[in-house]
Amino acid sequence: MNIKTGEHKKYSFEKFASSVTKATGGTPAFMVAFFIILIWGAAGPFFHYSQTWQAIISTGTTITTFLMVFLIQKSQNKDSLAIQLKLNELVAANEFASNRLLNVEKMTEDELKVIHKYYSKLSEFTRNDETMIQSHSIDEVSVLHDFKNEMEQELKDAV
Repeated sequence: MNIKTGEHKKYSFEKFASSVTKATGGTPAFMVAFFIILIWGAAGPFFHYSQTWQAIISTGTTITTFLMVFLIQKSQNKDSLAIQLKLNELVAANEFASNRLLNVEKMTEDELKVIHKYYSKLSEFTRNDETMIQSHSIDEVSVLHDFKNEMEQELKDAV
């Protein structure tokens, strides 16, 4: 694999961030942190609970938290992108799915609320079906709803 220097550094950081995130999210990392706290607490009487003793844990936890926030966010961003790509593939591959949902993560919150309303309506239509295995799309429901409204209007005009 031919990787340029800049890309190699980026790839190396990706591997590092992924490894650290996995390692710190496991039981061994929790046990190490727990024992550090126990040792620090037990050392309190020896240091007469001094400000230096307190500053050690405060500084250590602050630095660790600061760095972990960025590593965790990087990991979540990567995982979120991977999940979105997988979902996009499923939506694109399903003939009954609405392709409007591809890249839905780039929509505004208001646009997402509108789509949520559509799916709430879709759920209502599904509850009224004879079978729960019948598939519907937003477009299909919209066409059926328009057709139903046209029929109701024709009935009203006929009366």
